Amino acid sequence: MAESQIPPQHQDHQPGDEHRMTPEPEFIRDDYQGTGKLKDKVAIITGGDSGIGRAVALHYAREGADCAIVYLDEERDAEDTKALVEAEGRRCLLLNGDVADSAFCREIVERTRSELGGVNILVNNAAEQHDWDDVTQITDETLQRTFATNIFSHFYLIRETVPHLGAGDTIIATSSVNAFKGNDTLIDYSSTKGAIQGLVRSVAQALVGREIRVNAVAPGPVWTPLIPASFDEEKVEGFGEQVPMKRAGQPSEMGPAYVYLASKESSYMTGQTIHLNGGVILNT
Repeated sequence: MAESQIPPQHQDHQPGDEHRMTPEPEFIRDDYQGTGKLKDKVAIITGGDSGIGRAVALHYAREGADCAIVYLDEERDAEDTKALVEAEGRRCLLLNGDVADSAFCREIVERTRSELGGVNILVNNAAEQHDWDDVTQITDETLQRTFATNIFSHFYLIRETVPHLGAGDTIIATSSVNAFKGNDTLIDYSSTKGAIQGLVRSVAQALVGREIRVNAVAPGPVWTPLIPASFDEEKVEGFGEQVPMKRAGQPSEMGPAYVYLASKESSYMTGQTIHLNGGVILNT
């Protein structure tokens, strides 16, 4: 793909609307061929209405899975994603609420099991981020909110889902390149992503005896609604051009990694992270 040509733009609420982005992200390639890797599996995907979450849902559907899409308040994006999943011949359950609420996380699992017949894959993907000029600007309220969305929700959903998972089932977290290199303006966000890495490694060890695998994907800059919803117009312009590939990734380039981690093709992999970051070299 060509170098990034992203024009300046901004959205005034998080996590943002995909249908308002210019250009709109690519969520699955037309030539992606499903081969039944996830036939009749059921997946819960938080932040599944747009961005990476939508890409995961569409790749899973094309591989034969039904999807429970968890979203905050982006009704149009959620309905669009549902229509796309159903066009692949799979069922899609929309669950509207805040993953920072442990009671809602319990409801997510209960309704998925009741309406889709079980759960085999948990994708903890929902996130928020805030751009800071100075660490002293970060308020208690924002810090607590970022951690509640980005890491507490992982705990809540793992706790509720694990009793219903069996051998061969999987948990996948969306981490970030910033967990490994840091980011001087995404301070609280990067901290939560580091916590995700510790959680993935620890829960992987705790569940290995039950043959439940736990892994992560650590994207670099990816063109999702969270970007114009987090940064001002100047920062959005040319987003992603700082990495060696000199462009932002597309959600369509993330989705296949989540398929791999959810399928038996990755049966010898747990507690690990796939780095899709445009060529950034990390000491991991």
